[in-house]
Amino acid sequence: MRPEILFPLFKPVTALAGIGPKLARVVGALAGPKVVNLLWHLPSGIVDRRHSPPIAETRAGEIATLVVRVERHRKPPNPRLPYKVVAADETGRMALVFFHAREDYLQKLLPVGETRVVSGKIDLFEGEVQMAHPDHVGTRDELDRIRAVEPVYPLSAGLSPKVLAKAINAALDQAPELPEWIEPTYLARSGWRPWRESLMAAHAPGNESDLAPTAGPRMRLAYDELLANQLALALVRAAMRKVK
Repeated sequence: MRPEILFPLFKPVTALAGIGPKLARVVGALAGPKVVNLLWHLPSGIVDRRHSPPIAETRAGEIATLVVRVERHRKPPNPRLPYKVVAADETGRMALVFFHAREDYLQKLLPVGETRVVSGKIDLFEGEVQMAHPDHVGTRDELDRIRAVEPVYPLSAGLSPKVLAKAINAALDQAPELPEWIEPTYLARSGWRPWRESLMAAHAPGNESDLAPTAGPRMRLAYDELLANQLALALVRAAMRKVK
């Protein structure tokens, strides 16, 4: 009964890269055991990383994406103290702070003399601008990718935001282009996009209003769910009448 074009969506989540049996149990408890279940696990919030000030204009508590030059590494004398990487731009210096850090990893991630893009929460400690455990570290070529609005998904214990986001993006890649099933006049009057476009838009909110149940892409998906439910009930009723 199920069209072949939908087969990839009904595979277990272990078919997605990076999801083994252990993570599959966590993902299954959170969203469901099939790839399609991840499509319906919609964002509940956003992190806006578009704010990209120079170091001198940063403010404590804000999320910022900065382009900096790595100046030096400050290894602590005591492993219980934080490892700091000093970075700078034309306006000032800041410290990237890491606890329980691996020096070899940080040397490779943030090589001295190189330019890097870092994104995370700004803090002030004894007058020093700091960013503890940046959420993202990349090259200048990755600036546009990092400096974006990032969806935030509901989580559960044992599942990190990056792992879940990667799994959801892999699931979205499996979503096919499907023929339209909504009556054209009603679709045009509602101002809705096609199913796949609506799904992608629901997973890429640009602001808080895109998270509302009344946002166009979410309305479209909700309508599809209700329509599918009613069609399924109609089929069941028709089958029962035949049996009777």
